[in-house]
Amino acid sequence: MTRHIAVGIDIGSYQIKVVVAESDPQTNTPRIIGTGIAESKGLRHGYIMNASEVVRSIKKAAAQAEKTSGIKIKKAFLAIGGVGLTGNVCQGAVMVSRGDSEITDLDVKKVQEVCEAEIPPAFSLNRKIIHTIPIAYRIDSRTVMGRPQGMKGLKLETRILFVSALEQHLNDLIAAVGDAGIIVEDVMAAPIAASLVTLNKAQKVAGVVLANIGAETVSIVVFENDVPISLEVFPIGSNDITNDIALGLKIPLEEAEKVKTGSNGSSYPRKKLEEIIGARLSDIFELIDSHLKKINRNGMLPAGIVITGGGSGTVSIEDQAKDTLKLPSRIADLVADGAPRTQIKDSMWSVAYGLCIFGLNAGDHDGYRAGNIIKFNKIWQKGWKWIQQFLP
Repeated sequence: MTRHIAVGIDIGSYQIKVVVAESDPQTNTPRIIGTGIAESKGLRHGYIMNASEVVRSIKKAAAQAEKTSGIKIKKAFLAIGGVGLTGNVCQGAVMVSRGDSEITDLDVKKVQEVCEAEIPPAFSLNRKIIHTIPIAYRIDSRTVMGRPQGMKGLKLETRILFVSALEQHLNDLIAAVGDAGIIVEDVMAAPIAASLVTLNKAQKVAGVVLANIGAETVSIVVFENDVPISLEVFPIGSNDITNDIALGLKIPLEEAEKVKTGSNGSSYPRKKLEEIIGARLSDIFELIDSHLKKINRNGMLPAGIVITGGGSGTVSIEDQAKDTLKLPSRIADLVADGAPRTQIKDSMWSVAYGLCIFGLNAGDHDGYRAGNIIKFNKIWQKGWKWIQQFLP
């Protein structure tokens, strides 16, 4: 019997994480069978600064995952993050083309093209769209749920979330994974990948913001009516908290990292420590609150904020989020809808695990696929390998 296996690779500025998952043929639920982790080298804010170091780090993490899973990793799903990732919401309208007023795939494609043309030049130059996610459709000024194809009307309108990444950054990441001997099957924005295993449908329908706190960036995605309506990345992360603690308490970075998560066992002035951590966390959550105000969702998300990523273990982070955002707050649990709890407890694995869920249930997430990008890069990678055999 053919095993249904998917691999997720999360290339962060601090660590590279690889998760191997298998769909249980009896229950059709995902089961993690291997993980690998390695220190990220050659990266800064998610950008590749030294390709050869990045490739070595990917190989190291993949080798661990292969050893623990007993699977040779040949292909994988890749997360795209970093400050080059952004989301833009645009809207457009077209007149229905058929004489009988029935809306077809052609009308939907046309209105999406009109929306895409509305993306400001500053957010389209040197960028590649990786997700095109319809937020809502309107037919003759009336909002419709679900797909509009087959319905009748004179005018079709839509609002779409376009998630894009810097094209050079995207190509560099795909090339690095390829040079590590792994074919990239598809790509997904890191915060959306994390949402597949940290948020349930009830939260996504009611309204929720997922904050992925990484080492050098904080990425957020806002859900409402079960679809992402906004995505943003901020150039601040948990390393800033560590640096502040090291400077404030005059201690080494390694010790400051332990203090940040409350795992050091040493005693420092509690009031001063709370001031240091609280100040930086306040900066992070004020950025998130400003974005929520911009999209008119501040204080308006019933499911509150769910915090994930390596920085989610910072002491008092839930209370700080609740106080700043005036929303319910909690640390994410890694549970995919319909799946049992995973043996991975730390939410820093959420992106890589989410990619596996995406791979195992790709048909359920067609709106998130970025297949055309991958087809181009696969052709490019094959062509480059063919050329390399003739180089000295």
